[in-house]
Amino acid sequence: MTAMTSAASSSASSSARPLLNRRLAEFGTTVFAEMSALATATGAINLGQGFPDTDGPEQVREAAVRALRDGRGNQYPPGPGIPELRTAIAAHQSRRYGITLDPDREVLVTAGATEAIAASLLALVEPGDEVIALEPYYDSYAASIAMAGGTRVPVTLRPRDGAFRLDLDELRDAVTPRTRLLLLNTPHNPTGTVLTRAELTAIAELAVERDLLVVTDEVYEHLTFDDAEHIPLATLPGMRERTVTIGSAGKTFSFTGWKVGWVTAAPDLVTAARSAKQFLTYVSAGPFQYAVAEALRLPDSYFDAFRADMTTKRDLLAAGLTDAGFTVFRPRGTYFITTDVRPLGHDDGLAFCRTLPERCGVVAIPNAVFYDDREAGAPFVRFAFCKRPEVLADAVGRLRKAFAH
Repeated sequence: MTAMTSAASSSASSSARPLLNRRLAEFGTTVFAEMSALATATGAINLGQGFPDTDGPEQVREAAVRALRDGRGNQYPPGPGIPELRTAIAAHQSRRYGITLDPDREVLVTAGATEAIAASLLALVEPGDEVIALEPYYDSYAASIAMAGGTRVPVTLRPRDGAFRLDLDELRDAVTPRTRLLLLNTPHNPTGTVLTRAELTAIAELAVERDLLVVTDEVYEHLTFDDAEHIPLATLPGMRERTVTIGSAGKTFSFTGWKVGWVTAAPDLVTAARSAKQFLTYVSAGPFQYAVAEALRLPDSYFDAFRADMTTKRDLLAAGLTDAGFTVFRPRGTYFITTDVRPLGHDDGLAFCRTLPERCGVVAIPNAVFYDDREAGAPFVRFAFCKRPEVLADAVGRLRKAFAH
């Protein structure tokens, strides 16, 4: 066999094997990239991806500038995060929820909540372990479980009485001897559900009874509306030592591009997450860590005003969507509204979202991409309201014109 023939044979053999490993084969380009590209191509108002269209507090931005100018964080910060930020995170958890944390042993700074989720699952899940996640779920959950070699077990939040609710019996039935971990999100993206104290208490009792770990994504902790209350799972009996809590500065302070998140947990759980995290980004966001430390020390008036502003925006978009003919599930948390498009004569949310930019100049996200059971999520579409009031008013006008009769 000639060298050329051998090389050709080797190339053919290589090309016959898929390049992407089988764990990630189901994951392609995210729907956020597709819809954002549609927004750019059509000039549509992007109510799809969840990022604000204004910056957060000026004093926090200036804190980042000072850190840059003073040479703080321009080189590698400490692996667990700068001491100032870890101390601020611990103080925040103590002030808001009465949780006492050792900043040196129970706090880990990450490259946003997405890395915190990935590091926690990579550290805690063995191949073949089952991970229960509330469906619909943030798309990185599925990918992180897959990368860890775990088996995803969805428990679906179902519409009932104008909201998406958890069936606790269904959750209990999903637990098997192979279940290692529950992956929760409250306030919940995309449905806007906030788990109640009764629901969280039942989850805690189940976790203790079956000796389960829990990773709880609480990045929208400061975005609850009406009478909804955010209750960290780690505050409930028996949960402190088995719960990994994930937080983020991006959603609370409107600096999503800084990618500053964190893990808080008992020392052995933080050590496990850090073992995985150090081989992902190692460190990130040096100067921004100093700024987030200042942000977390803002007075309660900031958080109250932030919530009030988002409540007004929620109400503006919810009213407009209702007037346009959508069925609206009024969220009790996050900055997303889930709608049902069937009253508009559609039953395929993905197809609806792909034509929406051309039809009326607005971009939304089909909830089906957050489901294993695509049929269960097919009629639902998510809109983000973390935009300026004039942008929301413009979007509402376009939707009403296109759909209202």
